[in-house]
Amino acid sequence: MINFVSVLNPAKRCFIASSLVSRDIHVMVLVLPTISLAFQENNLLQPYLFCLLSLALFLGIPGANAMPDTTPAEPTFTANTVTAPGAPLVKIAGDFTFTEGPATDAVGNIFFTDQPTDRLLKWHAADGTLTTFLQGCGRANGTCFDAQGDLWTCSDEHNALWRISPDGKAVVVIADYDGKRLNGPNDVWVRPDGGLYITDPFYVRSYWQHGHQEQDTEGVYYLPPGGTKLVRVISDFEKPNGIIGTPDGKTLYVADIGAGKTYRYTIASDGSLTDKHLFCHLGSDGMTLDSAGNVYLTGHGVTVFDHAGTQILHIPIPEDWTGNLCFGGTDRHTLFITASKSVYTLAMRVHGVGSQ
Repeated sequence: MINFVSVLNPAKRCFIASSLVSRDIHVMVLVLPTISLAFQENNLLQPYLFCLLSLALFLGIPGANAMPDTTPAEPTFTANTVTAPGAPLVKIAGDFTFTEGPATDAVGNIFFTDQPTDRLLKWHAADGTLTTFLQGCGRANGTCFDAQGDLWTCSDEHNALWRISPDGKAVVVIADYDGKRLNGPNDVWVRPDGGLYITDPFYVRSYWQHGHQEQDTEGVYYLPPGGTKLVRVISDFEKPNGIIGTPDGKTLYVADIGAGKTYRYTIASDGSLTDKHLFCHLGSDGMTLDSAGNVYLTGHGVTVFDHAGTQILHIPIPEDWTGNLCFGGTDRHTLFITASKSVYTLAMRVHGVGSQ
């Protein structure tokens, strides 16, 4: 479309022509006085001269005095920089009661729970089959493998932290703090040195024989390597839930799902946490990290943030609630998602960096 504006300097008989060539980019030039005179003296020629003039302007000086493009830029990260190009979300199984707690072992197999039925399942990376690994896992919620291949589980049937060996033998490691019953361990992350962190919110369970809270807060705890006594490291959350740390063991992300926020901490050598920093205004049920340093939160689908806390992607999941997720598969390029009664996989461009 070509638009012409009125005479700006009648004394010099100069016209300004404006050519709309793309998203509001205008090219403007001065026209010779003789052309101006022709416009004034012969109105019949004006439409043809306008066309010739606009063509000359477009071909001769494209972009001259271009106005800035105010169209919002595309995000720096797009779906294709995180997910594999064209990869579909695949529902691999359903008809569960409520799936939770996925964690991957050293070869990429993924273990997850159907919490209400007290079952720990195994997804085999080699062929994609599902089997029951352990019936009777303390109604485990969050889980995480350590370097020895043991699976740590937040088994809140009896408000305890379990350790399950590769042959399925379970040991209750912790069930109290300061002589009082834990609220109900919810999620766990194991540091590279074997120390671990658990979140301990209070959710009343229908299968409990008790219904009251003994702890004075809903906190986060640290268990030193080989230790048997918890250290409380966070006590100012409304309801801590998802937790994940970086593979170098230096940074911890903890979600306060009650407040709708996620925080980042620096991990000290003694396990204490410093430098509390608000990472994003979104809480989470489960969490994971990828090889690019992106942080994945769950709840209403999966929301991905870069390391600076900027949202870069949302993955909708067709379930009422998305509980947890981890990376697995033989190459760690499969995002495994537990969501209500189903489990899903999504092929990724990035890969996982730990058990979760």
